[in-house]
Amino acid sequence: MTTPPLLARRPALRAWLLLAPAAVWLVLFFVAPLAIVLVYGFLERGTYGGVVWNFTLENYARIFDTLYFNTFLRSLYIALATTLICLLLGFPLAYFIATRPRQRRNTLLLALMIPFWTNFLIRTYAWLTILRTNTGLINVTLTSLGIIDEPLPLFGNDFAIILGLVYGWLPDMVLPIYAALERLDKSLIEAADDLYAPPAQTFRRVIWPLSLPGVVAGSMLVFIPSLGAFVTPAILGGGKSLMVGNIISNQFLAAHDWPFGSALSTVMMIVMLLATLVYFRTANREGGIGL
Repeated sequence: MTTPPLLARRPALRAWLLLAPAAVWLVLFFVAPLAIVLVYGFLERGTYGGVVWNFTLENYARIFDTLYFNTFLRSLYIALATTLICLLLGFPLAYFIATRPRQRRNTLLLALMIPFWTNFLIRTYAWLTILRTNTGLINVTLTSLGIIDEPLPLFGNDFAIILGLVYGWLPDMVLPIYAALERLDKSLIEAADDLYAPPAQTFRRVIWPLSLPGVVAGSMLVFIPSLGAFVTPAILGGGKSLMVGNIISNQFLAAHDWPFGSALSTVMMIVMLLATLVYFRTANREGGIGL
């Protein structure tokens, strides 16, 4: 098909026309909803829900109330703990897979991903049957074997939430690190061995810096959804241990306080953005990663 003369003479116009459908999609379904959330955060709640178009900063001031602020700090702690545990578990696993023969790598990656093809909600409810205090599989088994006399507090606390989040997001940590380690030049490790570098120094000076892009990517893929999680805390937290995602959900669906929910959402997005920028800049200084 022949290109119209105008488009042939103006490649920039042709590029903009090709980008137009994606740009319209982003504006309608990303920029516009984000702008609505930002605006609603400065408005007042209506008597029966909705918004009243009166400018106020009260919604942002409420975030610093003890209840909401402590919940936000706990959510930050849970997200950081989840990210750290996923890194401690995921890096050795990714390194093990990356150092296997290629045919075995594909098998191991498939084995890693198969359980996560099941719906996330179903997998979370499966943990509920395992961790429940009186009827959970772990407590029932240990009690029947006479190992414990009282059920262990495995459900309805931060431990259960972190466990569920680690299980849910571990592949998101493993796969980027695996991709970075797979591209690692093995001759560098052999050179370190030839220079009699101990394994710890080889890891610190060779393997870790070269795998840092995957570590950064995996950490962001785990930290951001963990901070905003609401399904896992709602199920495994048992209504006793909530995160900021649950409060935002309740403000929109139960309390019908859209302005306050929008303010919470805005603050959480800002925190995620700042954490991402700090993380990437730190990684850039240590490992030469460019933004």
